[in-house]
Amino acid sequence: MKNHTIVIEFFLLGFGGLHGLQIPLFLLCFLVYVLCLIGNLIILALVSSSHLLDSPMYFFLCHLSVCDMLLTTDIVPSLLYIILRNGRAMSFPECITQFQFFGATTGAECLLLTVMSYDRYLAICQPLSYIPVMDTRRRHLLVAASWGLSVGITLIIALLMSRLNFCSENIIDHFFCDFVPILQLSCSDTRLLQTIDLILTAPVTLLPFMTIIVSYVCIAVVIMKIPTVTGRQKAFSTCSSHLTVVSIYYLSLIAIYMVPTSGRSMTALKVLSLMYTVVIPFLNPLIYTLRNQEIKATFAKMVCLKWKKSETK
Repeated sequence: MKNHTIVIEFFLLGFGGLHGLQIPLFLLCFLVYVLCLIGNLIILALVSSSHLLDSPMYFFLCHLSVCDMLLTTDIVPSLLYIILRNGRAMSFPECITQFQFFGATTGAECLLLTVMSYDRYLAICQPLSYIPVMDTRRRHLLVAASWGLSVGITLIIALLMSRLNFCSENIIDHFFCDFVPILQLSCSDTRLLQTIDLILTAPVTLLPFMTIIVSYVCIAVVIMKIPTVTGRQKAFSTCSSHLTVVSIYYLSLIAIYMVPTSGRSMTALKVLSLMYTVVIPFLNPLIYTLRNQEIKATFAKMVCLKWKKSETK
C-alpha cells in the first residue's frame, strides 16, 4: 500500500485571479447580503404585525424568508472572507457542517415553494375548500414536514460523507462546500453515496418540480375559463409573484446540477452558484413586495403610522 497524507482540512479557492476586483466584489456581495436580510426581515415584520396578511400564503412566505436568510448566512460570510484573502482553509467538520446547512435550506426551499404552489392551486381551482383544507393545523404540518424532510435527508448524506477518506488533494475550486466538489477529492469509492444521494434528493427536488408544473397547468386552465379580462388579471396576480420566484429558482438549479458541465468553465459554474445562493434570496423579497398589492399596501400603511407617531412626539 502507498503512503498517503490524511486530509484534515480543505482549501477553498473561491474566485481566483480577480486582479484588483476584490474590493468591488466584496462590497457588492456584502451589500446584497445586507439588503437580503433587510428585505426578508421586513416581510417577517409585515406578516407578523398585520391582520391583512393573516393567510396561509403569507405564513408560507415567512418560512421562505427564514430559509433565504439561513442560506445566505451559511454562504456569504465565508465568501466575503475568501474574496479578501484569496481563499480560505476550512476544517473537514466545518466543511461538512456548511454543506449540511446548505443542503437543508435548499431542500426546504424546494418543498416550501411546492407547498405555496399547492396553496395557490387550492385558492384558485378549489376556492370553496380552501379555508377548510388550509387550516392552522394543516399549514403548520406542511411547514414542519418541509423542514423535517430536508434536514433529515441532508443529515443522512452528510453523515455518509463524513465517513469518506481524503488522502492527498485538499483544494476545492469553489467558494463553498458543495456535494460534487467534496466527492471529487475523495479517494474512497463514492458510487454508492452518489446513488443514495440521487434516491434521497429526488423527493425534495424532482417531485416538487413536477408538482409545481401540474399545479400551474391546472391554475392556467382555470384562469383561461374566467370570462372577463379583469377577472383573469386578478386571478393571475395572486400567483404571479410565486411563479416568478419558482421560475428563477428552478432554472438556476437546472443550469447548475442538470445541464452537462463539459465545455463549461469553473468560473461559469461559480457565477451560476453565486446567483442561486446569494442573488436569488435577495431577489425573492423584492419580487414579493413589488408585485404583491397587499404587501405594498401594508408596508405603506406601516410607514404612514411610523411617520405620524414621529410627528406627534
